[in-house]
Amino acid sequence: MIPSAARTALDVVDWRRRVFALYAQVRAASHPEAGHELWQRGRNELLAHHPATPILPEDRPGFRGVPIAPYDPAWRFEVPLQPAEPGGFEFSTGTDGVVPFERVAVVELQGLGSLDVWRLTTYGGGLFIPLRDALAGRPNGTYGGGRYLIDTIKGADLGTDAEAGTIVLDLNFAYNPSCAYDPAWACPLAQPGNVLAAEVPVGERYSVA
Repeated sequence: MIPSAARTALDVVDWRRRVFALYAQVRAASHPEAGHELWQRGRNELLAHHPATPILPEDRPGFRGVPIAPYDPAWRFEVPLQPAEPGGFEFSTGTDGVVPFERVAVVELQGLGSLDVWRLTTYGGGLFIPLRDALAGRPNGTYGGGRYLIDTIKGADLGTDAEAGTIVLDLNFAYNPSCAYDPAWACPLAQPGNVLAAEVPVGERYSVA
């Protein structure tokens, strides 16, 4: 019999493997809207049925998918990574200890504002871009702590161009972190430089109904 801790670890490994594969399909899709349809279907399948889902057991029988707006190409950006003031923060997790983040760049989203780009400075590295918009915490709005756009160490990667120094930020793919559904998860949330004054009506809304 596989020890329970090992079984949990294997489930998380499989979850991440599937997320990496899902985003690879998204990047390879014929157009962003098709990729978004794949992503939405894949996300809901994982949340509904995978052993590592953060959906609580009591919420799973009624789970019918995360509410999400239709794809809107106006919310897709490919933007350059611009210099940012040095900065960082540390996030304490229950399983991984203290995780440090370093601000490595800033991106400008026309008509919306700027978002800080963070790098995990511990083993594995990776870019991390959360966002919190004006709908956060409102009824039928978005998760109060913010959503994630990019978390490359966990597979959420919509594409970059290293030569041009640009990154794809498609707000239609903004998704709820695991702690939105299960308080046992500890999730780094949007920092002050990742808060937008505007409403972002695309991406996942906050509900398990």
